[in-house]
Amino acid sequence: MTAIAKDFPAARLHIVTGKGGTGKTTIAAALAIALACGGRRTLLVEVEGRQGIAQLFDVPPLPYREKRVAVAPGRGEVLALAVDDEAALLDYLDIFYGLRRAGRALRKMGAIDFATAIAPGLRDVLLTGKVKEATTRTSEGKRVYDAVVLDAPPTGRITKFLNVTAEVGGLAKVGPIKSQSDGVMAVLRSSQTAVHLVTLLEEMPVQETIDAIADLSATGLPVGAVFINAARPSLLPAADARRATAGRLGVSRVAAGLELAGLDGKALAKPLTAQAVEDAQRYAIQNESRERIREVKRPTYELPLLAGPIDRSDLFELADILHGAGVR
Repeated sequence: MTAIAKDFPAARLHIVTGKGGTGKTTIAAALAIALACGGRRTLLVEVEGRQGIAQLFDVPPLPYREKRVAVAPGRGEVLALAVDDEAALLDYLDIFYGLRRAGRALRKMGAIDFATAIAPGLRDVLLTGKVKEATTRTSEGKRVYDAVVLDAPPTGRITKFLNVTAEVGGLAKVGPIKSQSDGVMAVLRSSQTAVHLVTLLEEMPVQETIDAIADLSATGLPVGAVFINAARPSLLPAADARRATAGRLGVSRVAAGLELAGLDGKALAKPLTAQAVEDAQRYAIQNESRERIREVKRPTYELPLLAGPIDRSDLFELADILHGAGVR
């Protein structure tokens, strides 16, 4: 494992993506806690309207304002924000045109929904713009946040989501939209940003991770680390795992071991042998997936499978593992 601080020393915006079902929101939350350890201040942002962060931290649905959701070891703080596209548009109208009141009227008329419907890229521009603003915000000459972690859309949409700002900016030659899009892309394509990918040790998530890395790199977006989530340990010693995978574990051998332990070898040997073979085969598939991930030559962090639904205590357990691996 390699430390975030070592591999991405200038990164302050950590964008976390992954195939649906890989646990990207969980990893984003654990990463935010790990980055807050030691008295640092991090902001965890979601943009998909799912309120997944609130569920993980067991807090009420997040409003469109930054709210503390956790205290990290060493008096660090984790704040969270659910970015709403309508509220972000109101901010945009207020900042660039002084039209907040007019924006509220437009919202009542349904004009904001209409605008984002006829210009789908506008929504992503507003969302990424808010994230960029939080990343670069200062107060009294200091950064407000040491790090910002974005729970981003899945890998199938991540490149378009991040690059749409550049595409929209290319359509506007001058004016606020051009200025904002240029400012956002300057941050997204700089060393301040790292796009991390979450995967499981399974064929489809690994392939989607590899494809996303290629797409991000081709677009000039900075690829960060790969987070392997929910890795299962082998239940067998290495030699027995090799025998089981090759079909040479032997029911009689297992039965003899059970008898020595004072158990009913005749009744238990066959189902236990079948379970051992299944576990060994699953672990062998995991190792094949690990090899494929190593080939992309990105820093890699591996996190264990945790039993049951993920809750707040699990987030701190995962954050502790990441911090112990050098995440700063």
